[in-house]
Amino acid sequence: MTYQVNKSDADWKAELTPEEFRVLRQAGTEAPYVGEYTDTKTVGVYRCRACSAELFRSETKFDSHCGWPSFYAPLAEDRVEYLEDRSFGSVRTEVRCATCGSHLGHVFSGEGYGTPTDQRYCINSVSMTLDAEPGPEDA
Repeated sequence: MTYQVNKSDADWKAELTPEEFRVLRQAGTEAPYVGEYTDTKTVGVYRCRACSAELFRSETKFDSHCGWPSFYAPLAEDRVEYLEDRSFGSVRTEVRCATCGSHLGHVFSGEGYGTPTDQRYCINSVSMTLDAEPGPEDA
């Protein structure tokens, strides 16, 4: 697929930390329960750490207790792309940023969470940044 943001591996390595490069550009996974946004309740927009595209809103984030930030829907379907992933001996659906092709995590369906979509977007914290919305104390 052709992406709006397209860079060489050398360019990505110059911009990202080694862990960010491993996860975002090599489809790695961060360790569970260590990510910056796993338990965050801050209101705002989650963006792709590689290209800053808006991906998820905090209103769709929920506590799945799986070790990674979980969302029940992306900001809009055109913000992410889906790829079949057979890397661990099973079939999963990989979620990537539709703007730059960076790996975000995976989406799972039918797990019984009480969310409007019955989906869990299991996303690596290192794949995102959070733009917090000003609270009443910031007004």
